Amino acid sequence: MTRRQLGQVIDALIPEMEIQRERVLRTRRGHERLVAPDAGAKAKLTSVDRVLATVLHLRKLAPMELLGQRFNTTAMTISRAAQDVRPLLEAHGVHLTPSTARFHTPEDVARFLDTDETKIKPAC
Repeated sequence: MTRRQLGQVIDALIPEMEIQRERVLRTRRGHERLVAPDAGAKAKLTSVDRVLATVLHLRKLAPMELLGQRFNTTAMTISRAAQDVRPLLEAHGVHLTPSTARFHTPEDVARFLDTDETKIKPAC
């Protein structure tokens, strides 16, 4: 998936994610919102982060614990994001194949992203 394709997917999913979030909150509260949108506690992940974390998870690039570290949150938050976003991706016909690269530690990611062309990158 190119950056452009990812951007298009994110642009398509964000409105649906907001509707989904409001529906869940309304169900949890048992009534309509009493305060303005964006009041109260802020989400731990932005909508863009939720889509990106889900894409990385579906590509099986890293365990949820590492994704949680990278997004400065917990594995449980990443798991909930993936549960919410996966059906939306599928509804838009986005099917991701697992990657052959696997990262288990932040150092694995740093080594992979190292731009020094004189080094040989280890196979992941």
